[in-house]
Amino acid sequence: MISQAAIHATVMLMQPFNFGDLEQKLMSNEAVFRLLVACVFGALIGIEREWKNKSAGVRTNLLICMGCAFFTQMSPILAGDNGNNRGQVAANIVQGIGFLGAGLILHNRNRVSGLASAASIFVVASIGMACGAGLFLPAAIATGIVLAALWLVGIVEWRINLKTYPLIYEARGTDSARMMTSILDAMDLENQHLEGVERDTIGIIERACFTVQTSKRGHERLRKRLAEEPAIDALKTFRDPEED
Repeated sequence: MISQAAIHATVMLMQPFNFGDLEQKLMSNEAVFRLLVACVFGALIGIEREWKNKSAGVRTNLLICMGCAFFTQMSPILAGDNGNNRGQVAANIVQGIGFLGAGLILHNRNRVSGLASAASIFVVASIGMACGAGLFLPAAIATGIVLAALWLVGIVEWRINLKTYPLIYEARGTDSARMMTSILDAMDLENQHLEGVERDTIGIIERACFTVQTSKRGHERLRKRLAEEPAIDALKTFRDPEED
């Protein structure tokens, strides 16, 4: 025979799960508004990242910001009325964002790239959590600070010759030996180490590509020296797509 306890448990499982007042709060206009605000803030930071051709662009930042806001709202609901730790789900957001940020950091040769993108993802998550908690003013201020740090500070660093950044140099000529000697001489004069040179031939054109990391003025001096070399017929420079 089936015990009364088993029958009672079966009846309870067949009943729909009801959040009560908390469910009504989740479905209210306030909850939807918080998600929309998180989408706006995440998209603003994503536009800046997309403009700089970074892998974490508008969609990535928008979804992360909205997801963190939604998890923050769901955390007390999943804990229930009698839950002792209503921030447990929200606290685990930091761990999840850590995995995403680690995937953006790349170690290439003697330098590390993607740190700024990983840091921006981390801050976007915190902005989303603030929106989920209804702290719109702090979230808006944090968004403004992030945009200023990514855009304005970067411009200042570049203009005052404070930050070094890599450029890909492409030298073209018809005499490979003389061209490589000219490149090596110019690098020696700028006290730069020449490594990782990629060479190929297209028709009668010899091409040599290499990466140099230095300041804005350092690049200007190196470009001028290389352009003045008679063995180099043409010189092109390209921004490194992995650089923040």
